[in-house]
Amino acid sequence: FQNTTDSPVAVETLDDVPEHVLRGLPEDVRLFPSAVDKTRLGVWATKSILKGKKFGPFVGDKKKRSQV
Repeated sequence: FQNTTDSPVAVETLDDVPEHVLRGLPEDVRLFPSAVDKTRLGVWATKSILKGKKFGPFVGDKKKRSQV
């Protein structure tokens, strides 16, 4: 049984991702549908990422752990 009165759910696509975000992804990281929320994109690694690996560029405001 499907409720036909439900409004359609918007699904995030690669077209919704700003170009600078796509350029900042390491070569072994891809955006695919999230395993947690199928309406959103998730970040997936195509091979192991070493602990401490840094990538970017970072865009936004840095927050302290106590602020998040």
